[in-house]
Amino acid sequence: MPWKHNGRTLKEGREWVDDSGNQHSKVWMRYSDSQKATFKIVWEDPPASEAPFDTRFYWGRETDGTLIPKSLTDVNEVDGDGNPVKDSDGNQVVTPGLKTTWIAHTKQTANGMLAVHDWYVTRKAEKSTAIPSSVTTYRDAIRTKCGEIETALNGASDLAAFMALFEDENNSDGSLKTIAKINDWPDEI
Repeated sequence: MPWKHNGRTLKEGREWVDDSGNQHSKVWMRYSDSQKATFKIVWEDPPASEAPFDTRFYWGRETDGTLIPKSLTDVNEVDGDGNPVKDSDGNQVVTPGLKTTWIAHTKQTANGMLAVHDWYVTRKAEKSTAIPSSVTTYRDAIRTKCGEIETALNGASDLAAFMALFEDENNSDGSLKTIAKINDWPDEI
């Protein structure tokens, strides 16, 4: 929830007038904590139903604030009576699950990384010029990593395990210890 003055919501970056008639400039957010207290500016935490959430894994929130998780697997859509929802061609409408979505994303990432060096493959096919071993090693590493990420995505048994694939592990000093599985690609050459 936003900053408030006597129950009124204040917009960041906008001027406002307090109940005593004092004009406050658009930079009022720079006030110190004591100045905010003097002018009765208080922060009000948002209700659970308005708290931010990670849209990669959740559709939104129920009115009570409960998160609505996305399905890990593909969902055949049905109407209110439980009948299959069909597209204009008469095919079942399917909402891709997180696993399907992120496997496609992973393949797209791998494809983009491979595309940079595709010219070596084309040159070899056209001119029989050898591909440098560093390039073939790198391309093989990309394919291997893509397979490992897909296996990890498919192996997630629940949403918590799936979300863990997106989390970096940090040392006690805050430095990076282990990069998230979903982002653990070979260094570019």
